[in-house]
Amino acid sequence: MRVGFIGLGRMGNPMARNLMKAGFELVVNDIVERVVKEFEGLGAASAASPADVARESEIVLTCLPTVRSVEEVYLGRNGLIQAVREGQVLADHSTVDIGTSRRMAREAAARGAPFLDAPISGGPEGAEAATLTVMVGGDPAAYEKARPAFEAMGGNVRLMGPTGSGTVTKLVNQLLTAVHIASAGEALVLGTKAGVNPRKLLDVLMVSYGHSRQLERCAPMILARDFAPRGPNHIINKDINCALDLARTVKSPTPLLEVASRLSNAVMGMGLQDWDMASLLVPLEREAGVEVRG
Repeated sequence: MRVGFIGLGRMGNPMARNLMKAGFELVVNDIVERVVKEFEGLGAASAASPADVARESEIVLTCLPTVRSVEEVYLGRNGLIQAVREGQVLADHSTVDIGTSRRMAREAAARGAPFLDAPISGGPEGAEAATLTVMVGGDPAAYEKARPAFEAMGGNVRLMGPTGSGTVTKLVNQLLTAVHIASAGEALVLGTKAGVNPRKLLDVLMVSYGHSRQLERCAPMILARDFAPRGPNHIINKDINCALDLARTVKSPTPLLEVASRLSNAVMGMGLQDWDMASLLVPLEREAGVEVRG
């Protein structure tokens, strides 16, 4: 199967490499020419535009960082929609708002092509190891056609329901991610402010009911003051806003997410958009007058 892949960034790059390792012929496109050249060196074909990717592929996968970039790749000049063929599957691995996923599905359907919203979870580590979770919304027949490609990149591939179900699932996951990061940071700041050694505090929390995956992930980075952007603040901020938009759309209360949103917006306002999301506690540290390290 010839697979088109657009978006060879931090997540998309290892995903595309795993597709090639699994034996798929790849046609790639990215705004960074150097990365495209790297894939040409690995044996992939390149295309000058998203439209050309659609013309040269059986299915097309996209993995893009922002809502605007998804709109541009699908609907812009030389975009996917203008070139997609009847029956050709488009699948978007980006995290976007529910309205964007549904709009892309409508635009693709008008050309006779099924669209799958197929966001991913697992971070760069999961992308490298081909253990991503792929949560998919859309037509079951289209899902079955794309599933071999998904399984080359992910260890947990699920059809969640009709169009939009994948995006809803990812935004619910991002709600929990943001809230757990915020609560982990708040707890570490409180314990440190109250005089407990943060290293000893973490040792106890890791074997107690307060343990969470985000505490496990973020606390070592916090203690080392290492906020290199494995998961940048600008990405989680975008995801939080998409989740809040979903909550407003379906009229579901999200009081905890709103608190995490205020912290995320504060971090962005401090110019820390390229720091890792573990730094969400920095505004709390400054307010408390302490720094969690150890």
